[in-house]
Amino acid sequence: MYRTGDLARWSADGVLEYMGRADDQVKVRGFRIEPGEVEAAMMGCAGVVQAAVVAREDRPGDRRLVGYVVPAAGVVVDGASVRAMLAARLPEFMVPSVVMVLERLPLTPNGKLDRRALPAPEYAVAGSSRTAATPTEAWLAEVFAEVLGVDASRIGAEESFFDLGGHSLLAARLISRIRTGRAVELGIRTLFNTPTVAGLAALIDSGTGGAEVSGGRPVVGGRVRPERLPLSFAQRRMWFLRE
Repeated sequence: MYRTGDLARWSADGVLEYMGRADDQVKVRGFRIEPGEVEAAMMGCAGVVQAAVVAREDRPGDRRLVGYVVPAAGVVVDGASVRAMLAARLPEFMVPSVVMVLERLPLTPNGKLDRRALPAPEYAVAGSSRTAATPTEAWLAEVFAEVLGVDASRIGAEESFFDLGGHSLLAARLISRIRTGRAVELGIRTLFNTPTVAGLAALIDSGTGGAEVSGGRPVVGGRVRPERLPLSFAQRRMWFLRE
């Protein structure tokens, strides 16, 4: 047990009910994030007068930060540019997957931000980017679509995996799918440096630049889980405080 800041209560029948957080923290991909810190960084971007950040789970098991900004009157603000500025100022896990530009933020009757009324995110789609031109590019476009949960027709050969909504956990899934489908081992850094279908296809087809044919890995055998496990130091401390 840890002092995490989560709120809970015991019900009459002895069931522990989770009530939420004692603060505004959200947990995304294992990281606890203060939305206010991200909002403050967005407010520091030129032309932004209001900002909001929420954690959304539009697909089961895929929770992402989504940012919303309101530009000053007469000012044009591009969500992709705001996201690029945030990427230069914040750790990767604090950068929203997408930043949407709104005319105004929705409010409740009490004048507070109505987070439930914020629109669903719209991720980048293939615009001027060309379509897949080789069998490897076509296959990678299908894999991108599968991992990102979008239609393959939205994946352009020059579109960045991360601009389409990808993040570090999805990057690991993508690398796993490439390893399984093409017996090629790519590193995370390779994907960050070459995040497009065209770039990855060139690496796979040439066998250079960080793409190596996998010779197979030893299978790790299962282990029997002991009935009792020792407490961690933090758990022992909590037990001591409760006694």
